[in-house]
Amino acid sequence: MTTTADDHLLSAEGVTVRFGGLTALDGVGLRVAPGTVAGLIGPNGAGKTTLFNVLSGVLRPDSGTLAWKGKPPPGRGPHRLARAGIARTFQGLNLFPTMTVLENVVAGADRLARGGPLSLVTGLGRHHGDERELRARALAALDRFGVADHAHRLPGTLPYGVQKHVALARACVAEPELLLLDEPASGLSAREMDALADRIRDLRQSMAVVLVEHHMDLVMAVCDHIVVLDFGRVISTGTPDQVRSDPAVTRAYLGEPATESTRAPHAAPAGSADASRTDPADRTDDGAAR
Repeated sequence: MTTTADDHLLSAEGVTVRFGGLTALDGVGLRVAPGTVAGLIGPNGAGKTTLFNVLSGVLRPDSGTLAWKGKPPPGRGPHRLARAGIARTFQGLNLFPTMTVLENVVAGADRLARGGPLSLVTGLGRHHGDERELRARALAALDRFGVADHAHRLPGTLPYGVQKHVALARACVAEPELLLLDEPASGLSAREMDALADRIRDLRQSMAVVLVEHHMDLVMAVCDHIVVLDFGRVISTGTPDQVRSDPAVTRAYLGEPATESTRAPHAAPAGSADASRTDPADRTDDGAAR
């Protein structure tokens, strides 16, 4: 059955981002259907981080359209999209070091707070019953990810893998409809990645997921649909089996640039671009590619 943009939670069409004279993304598209896991992969500097920042409201594209449930997003900015039902994690943990695990997760529930986001941190304007209700939700989220026993500890006292699950609990506590996962497997052991795969499969029962990840075993195991970027353009889209067998993907990961004949046409969800250098958003502060 043919689907349209209205059938998707999130759709991006023709997204173009320029940094000065550098075109980081040009004509890129992505569609995410409810209850699915969409993978976004590509070599270092492909533009994955730039696209993720566009989807989460951190970065405004130079051109292109975004739609949330078939309509324009409810304003730009991460806080507006979070309140609309879009949550994300980060490559870094971004946990508050002086707050307990439980307090960190409660802080992620701002869109559910009747007293407003600041009431969760400051206590000002806190609606009666908010704190008790949101703490219960936070404990349930921690339990979902198997880390409820650490609720009253500081994040820095926990192993890195446990902190990763705390960050996931914080992203999910507000019950988003779409979760953007930014390299959730980085720094995890093989056993921890297996557990992560199980939890991502579980998440799809209640939300859609967009996964940016370098660990191909995880991507192929959990994704329904994959979009492959290289130098800012989509070179392949399809199921894990289709992407795995695409020669253009093999060439990109082996360091051989795709030719015009191997680049994907503008078929949904797809796009094309001509970004000839590493995407600045995919570089570290010292200029090294991620």
